[in-house]
Amino acid sequence: MDLHTHSIASGHHTQDTLTSLAKRANELGLEYLGITDHAPKMQGSASESYFRNLHYCDKVIEGVRILYGVELNVLNTNGDVDLGEDILKGLDYAIAGLHKQVYKPKNEEENTLAMVNAMKNPHVIAICHPDDPTYRIDVKKLVAGASQTGTLLELSSVGISPDGYRGYGVARLVEMLLNCKQKGVYIMLGSDSHGAKKVGDFNNSYKLLKEIDFPSELVVNYNPEKFFELVKNKRN
Repeated sequence: MDLHTHSIASGHHTQDTLTSLAKRANELGLEYLGITDHAPKMQGSASESYFRNLHYCDKVIEGVRILYGVELNVLNTNGDVDLGEDILKGLDYAIAGLHKQVYKPKNEEENTLAMVNAMKNPHVIAICHPDDPTYRIDVKKLVAGASQTGTLLELSSVGISPDGYRGYGVARLVEMLLNCKQKGVYIMLGSDSHGAKKVGDFNNSYKLLKEIDFPSELVVNYNPEKFFELVKNKRN
């Protein structure tokens, strides 16, 4: 599974369609492909209508099972996001994160509070790119929040790529992963691929997980049934 990817509907960095992404996923042997286009508050992204109508789209493309989600913007320290319950309940899942275009960096306490409160939304199954160096956060509080709410934390491929556009976030990711390992908190791998090129590109993620002996049973990408169970439990 790759649970964090973007099509042309996200409005930046790519003109690739769902079919283009699915073809790449098929080439890699992925069973599931999660499309998480940017929610409306991100400049140039998809409208509410786009997300409201995703349930009409094909569930299998190029032999790959497609999951229709969204990458939400956390709007404030209350953890509010930019799509409502009426739309989110029609999607397969949602991930949420801090983006400087929408949420200006604040102090460590406020940034952490925004993420932890977003976890309380029953449709937010994961916090994406928590390693983003733009935002100072308390990693222990973040992991504790994930544990309490049944929320995944993302190991972002972008964060451990030396040429990643957010900066090199390995130190924070290691701290987060070690805390997840200790607390038994599930993580998800996400390519954050804008277009087909980087879909399923987890090579650096695999290396890091091996280096710290992270338990494979806590990585939902290896176990789709566990992912769906977590989504169901949180929504209930």
